Amino acid sequence: MAVEKSERLLNLLIMLLMQRRYIAKERVRELLYPDSTDEAFERMFERDKDDLRSLGVPIEVGQLDAYFDDEPGYRIRPDEAQLPQIELTGDEAQVVGLATKVWEHARLAEATTGAVRKLTAAGVPVDAGALDLVGPRLGADEPAFDVFWEAARDRQVVEFEYQRPGQEPTTRRLEPWGVVRYSGRWYAVGHDQDRGEERVFRLSRVHGKARRVGQPGGYEIPPGVDIRAVARRLAPAPSVESATLLLRQGAGYAFRRSAETVETDVVGPDGTDAWDRVHVRGGADLTGEVLAHAVDVYVEAPASLRESVVAGLTAVARQGEAS
Repeated sequence: MAVEKSERLLNLLIMLLMQRRYIAKERVRELLYPDSTDEAFERMFERDKDDLRSLGVPIEVGQLDAYFDDEPGYRIRPDEAQLPQIELTGDEAQVVGLATKVWEHARLAEATTGAVRKLTAAGVPVDAGALDLVGPRLGADEPAFDVFWEAARDRQVVEFEYQRPGQEPTTRRLEPWGVVRYSGRWYAVGHDQDRGEERVFRLSRVHGKARRVGQPGGYEIPPGVDIRAVARRLAPAPSVESATLLLRQGAGYAFRRSAETVETDVVGPDGTDAWDRVHVRGGADLTGEVLAHAVDVYVEAPASLRESVVAGLTAVARQGEAS
C-alpha cells in the first residue's frame, strides 16, 4: 500500500508539474484514479494534494477558462517548485551520489517513465523539461565509481592505475574513506598507502579496472573525517570559467537556478526566438549536465565545452548504431 501511494504521489507531481496550462480535476481522475468511486476519488485527491503541499510543493489553483467562472484546474509552476542551492556534508554527498544511481536505474525511474507514458498516450500536452526539478542530476558514469564506493563501505583497499595528464599510468593503493563530487568531478578520498598520507584521486583518471584487494575491514576510517573538506583542500581549485548556454524556453531550470544573468527571447539554433541565454559558472565541467538536457540546451561558449558535448553526443550515436 505504501509503494502504491508513493507512486501515485509521484505520478500526481509529474502530471501537475508538466502542465503548460491548468488541468481539470476530472482529467486528473481519468488518468490517475480511473477505478475509484466518486467518494474515494475526492478523499484520495484531497489527501494527495495535502501530502504534496506538506512536502513544500506549491500546487496552484486557477480557472481553466479566463472568460468563464467554471471548474478550477490545477498545476505546479516549475519556477516556484525549484529548490534553493543545497550545501551537503561529505557523508551526505556520498549518500546522494548513491541515491542518484538508484533513481536512474531502479523503481523510481520506472514510475517516472510510466507516468510520462500515460500522459502522452492520453494526448495530454506535457513539458518534459519540467522534470529537471524531479530527478536529481548527479552523473556517476565513471567505471571506477562502484569499486571505490563499495570499498569505502567495506573498508577494503583499492589498487588501481592512475594517469595524470601527460604522464604514464602508475599503480596506486588507496584506503578509501568515501567518494565525493567536487567542482563537477568525482573524487575518491582516503589514505594513500604509497605516500603515507591522505590524498584525493579523480575517478575519471583511473586507468583500466580498479581492483579491491585484501580483506574487508582492513583499515579504520578516521572518526569524524569530512571527505568533502579534504577534497576541497587537496583537489585542484575549481574552474571559474563561465559558460554561455541557450536554453529552450520552459526547460533547463537547473541552469536557470544558478545563472549569473538571463537574457530572454533569444534567437536559437532553430531560427526561432523561443530561447533564453544564460551565463553560468563551470565551463568544461558542465558536460554531463548539458548532455542530460539533450536538445533543450545549446552551448555558445566556451569552445572546450561545446567540443566535449559534441564528443559525448557522438559517442551516444555510435552506441546506438552498434546496438
